[in-house]
Amino acid sequence: MEVSPDTLEWRDAYKLLIGSILPRPIAFVSTIDENGIANAAPFSFFTAICADPMLICFSPMRRGTDGAKKDTLVNIENTKQFVINIVSENMAKQMNDCAVEFEPEVDELDVAGLTKETSLIVKVPRIKESLVHLECELYQVLDFGDKPGAGSLVIGKVLNIHVKDELLQNGRIDTAKLQPIGRMAGNTYTNPLGKTFDIIRK
Repeated sequence: MEVSPDTLEWRDAYKLLIGSILPRPIAFVSTIDENGIANAAPFSFFTAICADPMLICFSPMRRGTDGAKKDTLVNIENTKQFVINIVSENMAKQMNDCAVEFEPEVDELDVAGLTKETSLIVKVPRIKESLVHLECELYQVLDFGDKPGAGSLVIGKVLNIHVKDELLQNGRIDTAKLQPIGRMAGNTYTNPLGKTFDIIRK
């Protein structure tokens, strides 16, 4: 079967993307608005870019109802700061609770019962229940359309990394202790440690 994206309604194109690009890591992004109200939302279009400078990126899509920017993107554009909180299996439910489209004045961290923790450099709080935090300043935003189904690429420069002491082994993060989860299609998530195998690079 051959499928031309130009012939698809955006929701159908989205389903093909999330059904084939997987598992996807989750950026649980905390931000604050100009009044200091905290926001937290998960994004599974997320990856690293490079190590020097240390850059990461994630892609918030436009709201499916009216094409408006999501609160996370608005906050980042206004404050130029955010924190990526890595999601472990033990906080999956709270992360999912924050995926609801709340009104901007609602503090998702309070609603989900998550704990704010002061960051070292940025003003944005990190999520205490997360075992790894990346404090970021905005490096660049690239916008791709302004209608439902469109989105932006947010590039952040990592200013500081918090890692729980018990995770670090000789400068490397112990994945078994981190217990990260990944996003599949629909409502399905995966623990990538369920079945793993090694291949030595030639």
